Amino acid sequence: MTQASLHPMLNVAIKAARAAGAIINRASMDLDILKINTKAPNDFVTEVDQAAEEVIIETLLQAYPDHGILAEESGRTRGNKTSEFVWIIDPLDGTTNFIHGFPVYCVSIALAHRGVIQQAVVYDPTRNDLFYATKGRGAYLNDKRLRVSKRTRMSDALIGTGFPFRKGDNFKRYVKMFEEVMQQCAGLRRPGAAALDLCYVAAGYYDAFFETGLQPWDLAAGSLIVTEAGGLIGNFTGESDYLYQREVVAGGPKIYGQLVQILTPYTRVIKAEEETATAAAAKPAAKSAAEAVAEDAAPKKRAAVRIKKSDNGAPV
Repeated sequence: MTQASLHPMLNVAIKAARAAGAIINRASMDLDILKINTKAPNDFVTEVDQAAEEVIIETLLQAYPDHGILAEESGRTRGNKTSEFVWIIDPLDGTTNFIHGFPVYCVSIALAHRGVIQQAVVYDPTRNDLFYATKGRGAYLNDKRLRVSKRTRMSDALIGTGFPFRKGDNFKRYVKMFEEVMQQCAGLRRPGAAALDLCYVAAGYYDAFFETGLQPWDLAAGSLIVTEAGGLIGNFTGESDYLYQREVVAGGPKIYGQLVQILTPYTRVIKAEEETATAAAAKPAAKSAAEAVAEDAAPKKRAAVRIKKSDNGAPV
């Protein structure tokens, strides 16, 4: 797709991503003076994250002042909270890489309409690589059409992942997954920026990707880029409910199916159809897309969690 043929909303997102990328690139040349705050152990935010997010939001709202915003650093404080259009923004995915000078990080911007991702941009400022997609029109890297890998055997597959890093993450569960996948594939990689990982699946660099603990802004743009490149994305049981479930698997169709089979026993998605139906009946009929996105992104209090067990009966 040439720039002239891009959807107007995608063009605005690209403009915003490039503006944020310029801020990130300038800051990367002087990391010694960078101010870093800790949101939680091993979870960092810099003044660059905040400046990049600000320029993205300003660019988007200047073009579409009535749209909603869900951003990693500022949440829902900006934009129209009742709009059916919601921009989902990660201004700097891979902050830990960035502050160490490890050149794997990106800007991620997606537009959801009534909860469905319609436009997506992931920009890698260190390589000047622009991944983008419009729903129904394919996925691209710069001007090149993307297609997922055609590999069909897990033993040939290169698979991307992300390690848990927050206090309270289930490290033992992850190590079991890691061990099982590692023994069945050709190799595992962990560069450290999930939005780029999903783009690597779309480009065929990886045959598949899986991770736990991700937020909507980590996944929103990359998920559309994967599907528009012919890939599949879901939770560990292969269902499409992944954006707010904190577990995701993506890949070319054959490897995706095999990886889902491996990961299904490790799912933490809670099945509660009856509770969901009851809650839906009790809810007001109308809810804006912005409210739905923010509500789903908020931490949930859940009762009666079912722990999945492995074949030997031990909790996983």
